[in-house]
Amino acid sequence: MQIESFASRHIGPNTVEKEQMLEAIGASSMAQLVHETIPDNIRLDKDLELAAAMTEAEYLNHIQNLGEKNQLFHSYIGLGYHNTFTPSPIKRNILENPGWYTAYTPYQAEIAQGRLEALLNYQTMICDLTGMELANASLLDEATAASEAMTMLFGLRSRVQKKAGVNKFFVDQQCLPQTIAVLEAKAAPLDIEMVVGDMNSFEAQSNYFGLLLQYPGKYGEVRDIRPLVKKAQEAEIKTAVAADILSLVLLEAPGAFGVDVVVGTSQRFGIPLGYGGPHAAFFATKETYKRSIPGRIIGVTKDTNGNRALRMALQTREQHIKRDKATSNICTAQVLLAVMAGMYAVYHGPDGLRHIASQVHQNAQRLEAGLRALGFAQHNTHYFDTLVVEAPADEVKSQALKNGINFLYIDADRVGISINETTNDAQLQGILDVFAAVKNTVAVPIVEQKTTVGKIPSNLARSSEILTDEVFGKYHSETELMRYIKKLERKDLSLNHSMISLGSCTMKLNAASEMLPLSDAHWGGLHPFVPVNQVKGYQTVLKTLEDQLSEITGFAATSLQPNSGAQGEYSGLMVIRAYHENRNEGYRNICLIPASAHGTNPASAVLAGMKVVVTKTAENGNIDVEDLRQKAELHKDNLAALMVTYPSTHGVFESTICEINDIVHQYGGQVYMDGANMNAQVGLTNPAKIGADVCHLNLHKTFAIPHGGGGPGVGPICVAQHLAPFLPSNPIVPTGGENPLSAISAAPWGSALVCLISYGYIKMLGAEGLKNATEFAILNANYMQKRLEVGGFEILYKGESGRAAHEMIVDCRPFKANGIEVVDIAKRLMDYGYHAPTVSFPVAGTLMIEPTESENKAEIDRFCDALIAIKSEIEKCEAADAVNPLRNAPHTLEMLTADEWQLPYSRTTAAYPLEYVRDSKFWPSVRRVDEAYGDRNLICTCTPIEAYQE
Repeated sequence: MQIESFASRHIGPNTVEKEQMLEAIGASSMAQLVHETIPDNIRLDKDLELAAAMTEAEYLNHIQNLGEKNQLFHSYIGLGYHNTFTPSPIKRNILENPGWYTAYTPYQAEIAQGRLEALLNYQTMICDLTGMELANASLLDEATAASEAMTMLFGLRSRVQKKAGVNKFFVDQQCLPQTIAVLEAKAAPLDIEMVVGDMNSFEAQSNYFGLLLQYPGKYGEVRDIRPLVKKAQEAEIKTAVAADILSLVLLEAPGAFGVDVVVGTSQRFGIPLGYGGPHAAFFATKETYKRSIPGRIIGVTKDTNGNRALRMALQTREQHIKRDKATSNICTAQVLLAVMAGMYAVYHGPDGLRHIASQVHQNAQRLEAGLRALGFAQHNTHYFDTLVVEAPADEVKSQALKNGINFLYIDADRVGISINETTNDAQLQGILDVFAAVKNTVAVPIVEQKTTVGKIPSNLARSSEILTDEVFGKYHSETELMRYIKKLERKDLSLNHSMISLGSCTMKLNAASEMLPLSDAHWGGLHPFVPVNQVKGYQTVLKTLEDQLSEITGFAATSLQPNSGAQGEYSGLMVIRAYHENRNEGYRNICLIPASAHGTNPASAVLAGMKVVVTKTAENGNIDVEDLRQKAELHKDNLAALMVTYPSTHGVFESTICEINDIVHQYGGQVYMDGANMNAQVGLTNPAKIGADVCHLNLHKTFAIPHGGGGPGVGPICVAQHLAPFLPSNPIVPTGGENPLSAISAAPWGSALVCLISYGYIKMLGAEGLKNATEFAILNANYMQKRLEVGGFEILYKGESGRAAHEMIVDCRPFKANGIEVVDIAKRLMDYGYHAPTVSFPVAGTLMIEPTESENKAEIDRFCDALIAIKSEIEKCEAADAVNPLRNAPHTLEMLTADEWQLPYSRTTAAYPLEYVRDSKFWPSVRRVDEAYGDRNLICTCTPIEAYQE
């Protein structure tokens, strides 16, 4: 074993296991297996041109040196981003804990009660602070949350409004510039006419369906928005408000004004700046709109015993069910960050948050007093944390940079200063000294500046209580918080317990050396809008990562801005749309999508202004080429794109892929390749080789960013040369191409902080390691396929040589004859210590399984043993039998330790069905949850379920 090789630590099987697995599947070598799996005509004819692989020690030294090239100035830029303290017990026990960051989206609720509770805390916090009835479990960032509000309100137009073609959306000019840019991009393909203007001059006309206000405004002014909200209501115009979460501790909740939606970011609640992300945005609304809210919602239900349990409610499989009719293409959240933000509120409680908010407000007032003493005027009459100072911006900037300070330079005569939780007296003094230098004088010591009257108007001061639920009053000591976090963690099955073989999700190792830099302030403490010459380390990492991904995909350019896979889909299609418009072919709006595609594909196409035409699936599971050809020809005058996943969602490298892409090009369309299955391509083939024009990648799959329990994710797009001019930009820090989209997400490089993980993954594997990782992903899948076939399972689809790509679909539909559904198998796997594979996607009644390259033969064998044992149990079941180990699964510790046991099988069968389970038993904390009850009785806050029952 090469102990210094990162590849030997990342890839599960050793040399001996490799040979055993090859022999088991009837392949003489890895080369033969790859030949039988991937068509020869799309194989790469040379190795990837990447830097030589680093050892872990070399990489950690390298990334530390790069981090030190980032200058840690004190930044008071604001604009939606503020420095904050991440409480150490949250940093240590959540951010740095694989028990939290390696978990998957909580589809299997019985083994996810911990993070479901943490997310329920988050939703409760958001509802309390915004004054709204319902909040989701987070969105991607404030700007995209605002765009989701716009599209939701557009969809909620009355019949009369829809019939009249009402399509105008007013955006107050005091909204954040990055939000306006994202809204502009989102509005255009949906034929929403966006009007940006002064809220004080807005006329509530009948051709408007909605409006967006910022509270406080982008430069900090606290304005009374109540009259405008009332005026809008009278005109049947719905209102969305983008609010600063910390200010809502002192400011009256927008919900009290009757608004329809409140959005924002929870970054100020202990989440590192991270040069722009990832951060958890919030989205709160009225319960009336519960069927239209985007993203995930955590709800309260009950389990089989009637005990309280939690689950994802309502829109759990929104895109898969509704597809092009879905309310949104967003199928994820920022779970890890939402958990941290919610725990920040748990740790501080209502009194702690009031103390923090009051201190920020008082420091802003003390600073204003000091500036006025120096002779500077301050323009904001009412504010929470931000001052607008009348001063010569160039002179201030010159002095500020000398002193390691960044301000917001609004124009030549105005400087914005946003105070944050970390601002102390020494830093306030430093600010005053900068302005004193401009006046060639000396500032009065900050300690002498006192405040007597607050700058929040009395009619907008908060009067309602916040965080009254018990959880926000119990865990204020570090000991108690540590134990609470651990209690929740124990309820969740993550990669630190066993393999999570979710098909199309690529739950591979998230190596510690990739993760460690995220805790370093040189990476986490940087505002996204600082001058780029202050972040040379970041610029090196991001530019190198863009080049690495372009090389891996065979494309010319990459944008890291999309901050989820669905955002990557949307971005890729928007780039195609811009390309057609640039060629005066903007009428091209037909998007071909195979029936087997991920549900977000058609949802993203609709958001990009396209009409979806579904192509058929042949009997062998592949795309029906003739049907696609006919539809491409039928729509040749308007064909915009094909969205295709490769290898297919069925786990097959289709040999006709080049022919398919040629057909689309022949009729004027562009080919978008969904990169969900890129883990089977890297180093062996690539999207450019198969003839695609653009692809998105899931860095949280193929390139080792952890899933975080349901986020963060990064979904960059890589494009061919002719599409590069249209890559997205940012209104404050320009990025992208020569003719770019205005913006896709709030920050210039999206979730820049976690891009370090993928950068490290590629740096430590190098070209050979990346190729080997792909080969082992294919080997592990084919070995598992062989074992399950021998065990009596039917594999639904295979390649032409009988091989799987990196995943396979196991057909569980025949078990219906025994009264067993695929969900019963999923729940029974919990008793064996495993998270279920992907259930009923892309084919109902099946399991889609992907072992990844990180699992060794022993773990794969244990999982296969479990499934084969379950099959033996199924064979003993009868259709009329409602009481058996599968129908009763999962079995809890409470059941097994009860005084009475009246089931017709033993406790051993229930809890320890195979001997290996005894070595490391994982206990589900609840019995099977009642999905329907939770939707019929929607409860999405911490309030006890009894309060809603008669």
